[in-house]
Amino acid sequence: MPTSCIDVMQDEAGTAAIKTIELDTMLGGRAVQHREPQGYESDKFLSYFKPCIIPMEGGFASGFKKPEEEKFETRLYICKGKRAIRVKEVPFSRSSLNHDDVFILDTEKKIYQFNGANSNIQERAKALEVIQHLKEKYHDGVCNVAIVDDGKLQAESDSGEFWVLFGGFAPIGKKATSDDDVVLETTAPKLYSINNGQLKLEDIVLTKSILENNKCFLLDCGAELFVWVGRVTQVEDRKTASAAVEKFIIKENRPKTTRITQVIQGYENHTFKSKFESWPVSNTAGNASTEEGRIKVTALLKQKGVDVKGISKSSAPVNDEVPPLLDGGGKPEVWCINGSAKTALPKEELGKFYSGDCYIVLYTYHSGDKKEEFYLTYWIGKHSLQEDQEMVFQMTNTLWNSMKGRPVLGRIYQGKEPPQFVALFQPMVILKGGISSGYKKFVEEKGLKDETYCADGIALIRVSGTSVHNNKTLQVDAVSMSLSSTDCFILQSKNAMFIWIGNSSSYEQQQWAGKVAEFLKPGVAVKHCKEGTENSTFWSAIGGKQNYTSKNVSTDVGIREPHLYTFSLRNGKLEVTEVFNFSQDDLLTEDTMILDTHSEVFVWMGQGVETKEKQKAFEIGEKYVEHAVAFEGISPDVPLYKVIEGNEPCFFRTYFSWDSTRSVIHGNSFEKKLSVLFGMRSEGGPKSSGDGGPTQRASALAALSSALNPSSQGKQSDERPPSSGDGGHTQRASAMAALSSSINTSSKSQTQSHSGQGSQRAAAVAALSNVLTAEGSHSPHHSRASPTADAAKTELAPASPPSEIEPDGTEDGRTEPDVSQEQTANENGGQTIFSYERLISKSTDPVSGIDYKRRETYLADSEFQTVFGMTKEEFYEQPRWKQELQKKKADLF
Repeated sequence: MPTSCIDVMQDEAGTAAIKTIELDTMLGGRAVQHREPQGYESDKFLSYFKPCIIPMEGGFASGFKKPEEEKFETRLYICKGKRAIRVKEVPFSRSSLNHDDVFILDTEKKIYQFNGANSNIQERAKALEVIQHLKEKYHDGVCNVAIVDDGKLQAESDSGEFWVLFGGFAPIGKKATSDDDVVLETTAPKLYSINNGQLKLEDIVLTKSILENNKCFLLDCGAELFVWVGRVTQVEDRKTASAAVEKFIIKENRPKTTRITQVIQGYENHTFKSKFESWPVSNTAGNASTEEGRIKVTALLKQKGVDVKGISKSSAPVNDEVPPLLDGGGKPEVWCINGSAKTALPKEELGKFYSGDCYIVLYTYHSGDKKEEFYLTYWIGKHSLQEDQEMVFQMTNTLWNSMKGRPVLGRIYQGKEPPQFVALFQPMVILKGGISSGYKKFVEEKGLKDETYCADGIALIRVSGTSVHNNKTLQVDAVSMSLSSTDCFILQSKNAMFIWIGNSSSYEQQQWAGKVAEFLKPGVAVKHCKEGTENSTFWSAIGGKQNYTSKNVSTDVGIREPHLYTFSLRNGKLEVTEVFNFSQDDLLTEDTMILDTHSEVFVWMGQGVETKEKQKAFEIGEKYVEHAVAFEGISPDVPLYKVIEGNEPCFFRTYFSWDSTRSVIHGNSFEKKLSVLFGMRSEGGPKSSGDGGPTQRASALAALSSALNPSSQGKQSDERPPSSGDGGHTQRASAMAALSSSINTSSKSQTQSHSGQGSQRAAAVAALSNVLTAEGSHSPHHSRASPTADAAKTELAPASPPSEIEPDGTEDGRTEPDVSQEQTANENGGQTIFSYERLISKSTDPVSGIDYKRRETYLADSEFQTVFGMTKEEFYEQPRWKQELQKKKADLF
């Protein structure tokens, strides 16, 4: 991915291009290549350099002189972008300011953010991340921060100080149009074939079948150009195609800053595929990715002289990783749709679902110390009526509205039940037919045979999965062809009950089959028969003995990387834009986002989204699913969820490094970020009207955490000399003032206070008081006489975030093995560290006595670094899904 600096020498730019080709060759010619001009970088490129890139003058290559380290210089920056932010230094002059953008003025003792009156709220929020970066990098993490709002001049405030630096207040002019403001328009895609350096327009409907594997093509989308390279094209053909595209840019008078992306057949990104009318997707990507990862790790170990003979493709059982599940001990309620009404199921029937019916499921539970949480879904049977499907949606949505949007709301189709849903029922059994009046009437009118399960009839039920999240059992046709040697089956024949045990089934399946039989017919006597020992009564009940399968039916359970999207609707068509390397910060309270994990789709809506728009969540989700079915190969029946900000369930949070404390902070994106990073409130924001309490307390908590954990004070700047100011006492005073304000506000606004909250505040004051007392006895500096005066300054160091708690209760995503080191050592002659080739799931010399879900923990630190390209600490700081994806690629899953 070469990046073109605006002032870079031509020979250096050429060298970068050549080195990119060489690197691509080393990677097997499969890398997607991007040309990224300075100042016009793509969002994907910028996402690798969070929070931003700040280009420095000069250069380190042969053609430029290295910039000299010199005295601190005041700088003015302009910031643009809602998620991937672009920062550019502009002249330190009033004429650089305007009413439409956000600016940062970095002085030696204070950093100012100037918000233009017409600037975007979300750009203001992202600019705060840049301030945090500047503060850490150039001020040792200790300096004052001030927010200046355009048009709000107060002589004795930070605003007055800001304008003094520009020679005094004076009106600023309108924004002058510059090259930076020219945004190339995205046009309807045009496809050109490239033959011998000549471009030919292909004036046909764009489909995947047009692209031939021995040719190169140019896809012109106006704002961006794509060069598609067939897998069997020669290197010379690729070079010729690149030259032809450069000529095309000149001929079409496109700016030199036009982005060009080269994609290789089979490795096309979502943006490229979405330009076509259709893009059939193969299902082999997951297995190929795992094998490719294993091969890469093997090659790295060979380079280090490691014996890799033990690495084999032979299969070995791998324990299923338990996904995040809802907290147990909650209350499940289930209603079956019956015409225009719903009928509650009795407790003993919970877990029985008929394929001809639709159901509403509400699970109420407590997550930790939090208030009640709700998981609300509706389940659609494969053979249910269209009118029942419409009615179940209406009723579920009405229930969601009556609960003021607090539950996560899900749509689930039979056969695609997610782990969180299955885990609610122990067991979950899907039966034939239906019990609703609508289904009964439909069968009668059509003259169909009613196959609805009854306790006295003949039924064959397959038992395959046995884990808490994968225990679903299914009634199948009562014929011998339905049997499989890898499963257990329950045969119900009038008053008799058999458990048929396949030769390749597990002990757990046999145990679970007994539980299901008891669930269906409590107290019934069960006869067990192993495969091959069946009597005539058994075979006659299912129409006689016939051939059946003895092989396991493989399913695609591979972990796929999740994707986060923004979207827009043009002429009724959904267009999505990916947010790369996403984090919780990208969930902006004013936006609606789509998270696609391939096995589930979430429509996330911020608190700032209008109520009528929140009602359209499923409409948006359905449009996205239609889009993703065509271009990403997901199932049209994928579970679809609506999630409202502040009520995110554990199985949504697991895809982020989640900070739950942010949910108590109210306000827009800028106000929330201001509170999280600096414990401040915006002067221009709305005054407290009942919501201020939580926000104020969150700010106080951030300030207190910063005072108690001044982790950044020991850092030394290598780019600029450190600030001479000492913010320690003022910082702690600000923390005390913020905390005091929180207490006073809370006591005034509440006629009754909870003793738990009072104790918490008292403990916080005591802790801060102890710190101040202890530091006062050791500090060489004198305390300031008036802490409240200092507290008026907004100079807090960044708040240290609380330890991240993963959905399974572990900190920082790290989980210790379930098997003790002592047990592992006893079974392996005292050894607890093992080589990669013995730990992989396909090893010919596997290790015993270890926790197979945590194979990576038994690697030596040096080999861990080789396998994953990072230290163990860095690995466990990642979200859980990313850890599992990397483990799968390294065959340590």
